Amino acid sequence: MTRTLKLLVCALLMCVTAFAQSLNGAGATFPNPIYQKWFTQYSSAHPGVQINYQSLGSGAGIRQLTAGTVDFGASDGPMTDEQLAECKGKVLHIPTVLGAVVPAYNIPGVKQELKFTPELLAAIFLGKVNNWADPAIAKVNPGVKFPSQSIVVAHRSDGSGTTYIFTDYLSKVSPEWNSSVGKGTSVKWPVGIGGKGNEGVAGTINTIQGSIGYIELIYAVQNNIAYGVVRNKSGNFVKASLESTTAAASAAAANMPADYRVSITNPDGKNAYPIASFTWLLVPQQSRDAAKGKVLRDFISWMLKDGEPEASSLTYAPLPKEVVKKLQATVNTIH
Repeated sequence: MTRTLKLLVCALLMCVTAFAQSLNGAGATFPNPIYQKWFTQYSSAHPGVQINYQSLGSGAGIRQLTAGTVDFGASDGPMTDEQLAECKGKVLHIPTVLGAVVPAYNIPGVKQELKFTPELLAAIFLGKVNNWADPAIAKVNPGVKFPSQSIVVAHRSDGSGTTYIFTDYLSKVSPEWNSSVGKGTSVKWPVGIGGKGNEGVAGTINTIQGSIGYIELIYAVQNNIAYGVVRNKSGNFVKASLESTTAAASAAAANMPADYRVSITNPDGKNAYPIASFTWLLVPQQSRDAAKGKVLRDFISWMLKDGEPEASSLTYAPLPKEVVKKLQATVNTIH
């Protein structure tokens, strides 16, 4: 190797080292499958950039972001005003995709797709309907032969955005749930056993006969777990899908608040799936490290242009075009 070539190689290595960046994030398990795909694709297209993400639950993501131990967080439930006030600088909510939370179950001998009304879901998770042979279940599912078996409710044990979505929905459709349990990333469950992450709840449902729990759609699909259709605000039983999740977001997209913190559970629309939500990256508007701020800004710009088309491959609905257009101006403020 000639001296000139050696100098050139050294210079190139120095440039790569100078621009190499490793970002760390933590939070929601709900979007973890699509995030892992995006971060891998982005790193492959941008040599020297590594984005590491820990799927720990929304509560952990918010705590770590607040403590400054990660460069970004992720949550399926928007941060409260109080939580935002605890952060050292302004935190932006960047919606990434839409997902659906489904009632998934493991009932011996039952192969049919079950129907759930809002009232029935609330009664099951309140512990008031506690056997699969209960007439309230049979009434909604005529012709299905249910075993006389106790219902085992599976829920999250960690701070969870998926819990926020599900309890936000139940609080809207059940006055009793709203007054006795309420909504949040963590609640005091009336009955059931806890699992960590969507992965943990999916594992519990797969393992325990007679169980029912709430998980993000992709986890039901990937683990081959049966899940039911839910009666929406218009009175229609709707299955979670890309189309029904997109329908749930249609009204919110046109009236998205400036900070993007919005709930779309129990929406209007005859084809809208009722337990759906945006999920958000939690990004400091001004990073402690300007170079990392630039990577975050570039990644989100890439996500909006190149990542969103990948969402449907993992059963997430991409952002509505109106939201993407509005987000582009917000992303430019990250530094």
